[in-house]
Amino acid sequence: METAWTQKNNDIQLANEYYAKGELAKAKTMYESLAKDLRNIPLIHNNYLFILIETADFKVAEKYISRLIKKFPDNLYYELDLGLIYWNQGDQDLAHISFNDIIQNIRRDNYKTRITAQYFVSKQLTEYAVNMFLESRKVMANPYLYALELANIYRITSERELMVEEYLNYIIQNPSNMGYVKNTLQNLLSKAEELESLESLLYQKIQENPDNIVYSELLIWVSLQQKNFYAAFIQARAIDRRQKTEGARTNRIGLIALDNNDFDVAITIFSYVIKQYPKSVNYMRAKMYLIKAYEERVRNTYPVDEREIRNLVVDYKIFIEEMGINRNTLEALRNKALLHAFYLDEKDTAILILNDIINTPRADNMIKSKSKMDLGDIHLLLNEPWESVLYYAQVEKSNKDTKIGYEAKLKNAKLSYYKGDFALAEEHLDILKQATTREIANDAMELSILIKDNIALDSTTQAMEDYAAVDLLLFQNKMNEALTAVKALKVKYAGHSLMDEVLWLEAKINIDMGNFKYAAGLLEEIAKNYTYDIWSDDAYFKLGDLYEKQIGDLEKAKEIYHEFLTKYPGSVYVAEARKRFRKLRGDFNNVEELSAPAVNN
Repeated sequence: METAWTQKNNDIQLANEYYAKGELAKAKTMYESLAKDLRNIPLIHNNYLFILIETADFKVAEKYISRLIKKFPDNLYYELDLGLIYWNQGDQDLAHISFNDIIQNIRRDNYKTRITAQYFVSKQLTEYAVNMFLESRKVMANPYLYALELANIYRITSERELMVEEYLNYIIQNPSNMGYVKNTLQNLLSKAEELESLESLLYQKIQENPDNIVYSELLIWVSLQQKNFYAAFIQARAIDRRQKTEGARTNRIGLIALDNNDFDVAITIFSYVIKQYPKSVNYMRAKMYLIKAYEERVRNTYPVDEREIRNLVVDYKIFIEEMGINRNTLEALRNKALLHAFYLDEKDTAILILNDIINTPRADNMIKSKSKMDLGDIHLLLNEPWESVLYYAQVEKSNKDTKIGYEAKLKNAKLSYYKGDFALAEEHLDILKQATTREIANDAMELSILIKDNIALDSTTQAMEDYAAVDLLLFQNKMNEALTAVKALKVKYAGHSLMDEVLWLEAKINIDMGNFKYAAGLLEEIAKNYTYDIWSDDAYFKLGDLYEKQIGDLEKAKEIYHEFLTKYPGSVYVAEARKRFRKLRGDFNNVEELSAPAVNN
């Protein structure tokens, strides 16, 4: 008996080998013999049925399956296989009747519903898989049942709108899976029009279900993807009101807007929190963030107005006096010190303030480290690089493998670069390219490419040294000296590989000095003549920014942003350029009206 069973196993193994090699006729002959013993069926069924269908031997296939159904009436898979045979022999009507009977009979059984739908998907019969889930959903009177399964099927069939609907159903049923849905949609909805379609759908859902914050949460996410921070603010403040979170979510949106240089929206947001929640814990944060937003706007309005800087210093002073010295106001004190150092040429005052922060007992390591790094920057302003090295080294040593530690190392790399010690700079940069913080790794890569590209073909590093010296003047806010030096570079190194970087540096200096139209000409020259250079997309985006925010030619800015989307589809500025183009086109004019429920300012 054992010998006979061993022989059967050998026959099954041999038949499967024939099947794997594509020798279907040999495999079929062996499977026919093996199928006579029901004990062999689980081991050969899938391969045998595939061969019968593949060779169009439908009569044998139907007879084989009918026998199995008779012997095993409770095996759902054999009933599905019979329908599959009908389908493959071209009798779609009979297959439909067979599949539909199964669907109607099992639609109240969750387990059978799932395995049947999985069977249909595996056989590329996705329409029946969808029907299976929808019928079960209907009879179970649950409109959200099988939402994730349906979303995945619609994903396979590229039915984007239905897929998105089901993902929305999924998070309504399981709000804790919001993160999963966001990540999935971020990967799947890569085109602007797809996000816009989702945005419209969410506005519709919010109007239909104003009390369900899931849609508002997802709309905040979509708005942030589009860099439409005002739309995100509208939804965030509504959720804060409903959940009584006193502006916490709204403040977070304001910080995101501030990080993305949307200063006007950030100011609007923080002003709202201050007015709406004067007795909340978020009030103090919003006040500090508001001053910071004003500060960033002043810093990015060229030329920088010294009167505005002095007004900010007063604002910080009043805020610190109102709130007293604590963790938050130490950060405000540090910001005030930097204004003294970089904009008012009051470096001694700045050094005193930063030393006071470092010596404050309640100051944590982070604010102390930031202040030490600031002291390093100020000594660089004072042309005391040896002092800068000491401060940067202290920060790096006490914050190993952290973001601020990497920032300190990057500053040391830049210091070596400014001094013309490119080999030492490269040593630092090679380490920083592996930094866990992407922003720092990117900055390190950018500086490394600048150095390598412009000294590789030269027998001397003099051109790069001269360029770095101008870069240092720009860091030190010595604009007139920097402008004179950069013009000398253009003459001295005409035709050099550095010329695009020189033009970029000259454009930056002229922007800082308020010479916007001249700067625009330089940016146009970079975009036109250095198409394949790393500065090309930066220059063209900055050109649009100049026309929009400084020159005030909004039609020209809109034209540039539109062209940018075509010329640089892979640029990191694409999302921002698209947002600005849509804004100038008037797409965001009715955000307030479209958002629901409305909350008064």
